[in-house]
Amino acid sequence: MFESLSSKLEKAIKTLKGQGRITDINVAETVKEIRKALIDADVNYKIAKQFTDNVKAKAMGEDVINSISPGQLMVKIVNDELVAHLGGDKQDINLSGSPAIILMSGLQGSGKTTFSGKLAGYLKSKGLTVMLAACDVYRPAAIEQLRVVAEQIKVPVHLDTETKDPVKIANDAVQKAKEIGIKVLIIDTAGRLAVDTEMMNEISRLKSSLNPSEILFVVDAMTGQDAVNTAKAFNDVLNFDGVVLTKMDGDTRGGAALSIKSVVNKPIKFIGTGEKLDAIDLFYPQRMAQRILGMGDIVTLVERAQNIYDKEEAERLHKKLTQDKFDFEDFLNQIQQIKKMGNIKDLVSMIPGVGKAIKDLDISDDAFKGIEAIIRSMTPQERKNPDIINGSRKKRIAAGSGTELPQVNQLLKQFEDMRKMMRTMNKMQGSGKGMRMPLGR
Repeated sequence: MFESLSSKLEKAIKTLKGQGRITDINVAETVKEIRKALIDADVNYKIAKQFTDNVKAKAMGEDVINSISPGQLMVKIVNDELVAHLGGDKQDINLSGSPAIILMSGLQGSGKTTFSGKLAGYLKSKGLTVMLAACDVYRPAAIEQLRVVAEQIKVPVHLDTETKDPVKIANDAVQKAKEIGIKVLIIDTAGRLAVDTEMMNEISRLKSSLNPSEILFVVDAMTGQDAVNTAKAFNDVLNFDGVVLTKMDGDTRGGAALSIKSVVNKPIKFIGTGEKLDAIDLFYPQRMAQRILGMGDIVTLVERAQNIYDKEEAERLHKKLTQDKFDFEDFLNQIQQIKKMGNIKDLVSMIPGVGKAIKDLDISDDAFKGIEAIIRSMTPQERKNPDIINGSRKKRIAAGSGTELPQVNQLLKQFEDMRKMMRTMNKMQGSGKGMRMPLGR
């Protein structure tokens, strides 16, 4: 996420590292490189210029105190400016109304239908009753896609293949939602390959008829400046409430994220971080700015973990760890939990200082595939007691998992090393030399 922009900004700020003080010359050089990095990221030129003018003004107005180097000060100034351009504070969606109606808008291919499902799943996980409504009357595939998505997340969906009037379908969905006590109704609308009058008239009629609590504009973050132009066209007609950036798990250049707020003055509220239906995050400008500057995002990482692990499971796992009873069955379960947290490379990049180190590495979501195959080829007895795995058992496990004997040996050694480390930590805690790490929420 924003890998290219991150590396270029870091390179630009390096100009000030090692400098004893901030001067007109070294600030001008740094600002020039920052502006170039932003334009390369497909940020609108006027916005890039405004950004760097603000950075320069703040940098020249600051005194460098003894404990802060010019480089560190510039990082803070750029961070603050990034936060401002990304929207400042986190913005929540409006769920007032009975039901609260969320109207989705955007071009075809932006990920609107998939995100409608993601948002429904997210709100359902917060204890709300949710229903989806398919109002794209032009693409049967979109209606079927929404039906499949609704089935996967186990929420009701309103479909009507008999009429071609999206306003009627939407109003029927509202009535149905009221009858069955639904709290949130998400309306998926039609999109086109480009902005056209017919589409805008249709979604404008939907807005007038439904009076939605929230209108969200969904845009593919990888389209850069084109996304900003489309956002302006939709906002002129709809005056939408917030933006959703999808496909943020790709090599997003950053132009859309850094330009949209300045152009339409509407906050980014959600981001899509993968293809899975749980790959959705609230948008926090401060956290995103830190990630762009290579500082990681440990808060989001912890929150994702907390969403996966409940208190009982955390306590059960802690008990097994302290009693030295952690086995391959537990290990396999932990792998499944980690996979639920999202894209592996994205997760690792949230650890401060790691993002830059792994930017050129190809970390596949199938990274655990071989390990899972090896563990699943073990008998239940072998998983619970790895010490019984001898030479002949190793050969059988390797053959059954489609791996080689060295891979099995490596996994067994790594697992034993991990258990030794846990024993050492438990001894330290028992003697009062260590600090017990609380698990769970």
